[in-house]
Amino acid sequence: MTRSAPEPGNDGGYLLDNAQPEAGTRFEALGELFDPTTFRHVEALGIAPGWRCWEVGAGGSSVVTWLADRVGRTGRVVATDIDTSWASRAAGDVIEVLRHDVGRDEPPGGGFDLVHARLVLVHVPDRDRALRAMAGALRPGGWLLVEDADPASQPLLCLDEYGPEQALANRLRTGFRTLMAARGVDLAYGRKLPRLLRGAGLADVSADAYFPVTSPACDALEAATVRQVRDRLVEAGLATDEEIDRHLAAVASGRLDLTTSPMISAWGRRP
Repeated sequence: MTRSAPEPGNDGGYLLDNAQPEAGTRFEALGELFDPTTFRHVEALGIAPGWRCWEVGAGGSSVVTWLADRVGRTGRVVATDIDTSWASRAAGDVIEVLRHDVGRDEPPGGGFDLVHARLVLVHVPDRDRALRAMAGALRPGGWLLVEDADPASQPLLCLDEYGPEQALANRLRTGFRTLMAARGVDLAYGRKLPRLLRGAGLADVSADAYFPVTSPACDALEAATVRQVRDRLVEAGLATDEEIDRHLAAVASGRLDLTTSPMISAWGRRP
């Protein structure tokens, strides 16, 4: 996932940094939860041997390696991120990994058959510029697929808040959303994607949404996320260490049915 500098007035930069030890666990959990949806959409767009693809804010390597397998030796996958420490492990004959800030830098070339970003633009301060740059890097007929969360439409971590553990989980999720908003994250960005893709000049725009209601990967994602933001939650007075310990113990026990915000996928074609 791409990280960009914080907007003026924010209280910090990107909250879930790739350099933190929990990043690998988060990438694995996100891949388990959302790779099938991403792959289904890319397959429907017609990915084929020889395609040139740009994976924006690659983060981990699961999507990058899948794309490389589909485009074959005659294709090309360019994977970019501000922190390439995880994606660089996939670099090879077909995959080129570049350090790049999609909110500031020019695209790494043009004429792409597919440009894809997942859970990226919601964190980029100049996300409008980034989206225009991504659309502009497409060849005529090429596809842009953007997937981002919409926490404002479904803010709960536990949909079924039937006890104190579930209430605490939802309160901590509210604290996490507060930290994200303070860093300029648009918590309602996902729902805007269809009109934003049309505004970028794309045709044949469509969208859908997916979110799991409960899954072991949701538990793993939540535990890693809370550990990454623990100090921030405490410093901001949004939770105590005791509450966080209690919540992590409940997550580890498997007693909580944890969900995610809806992942909205939107795609459009350059005429």
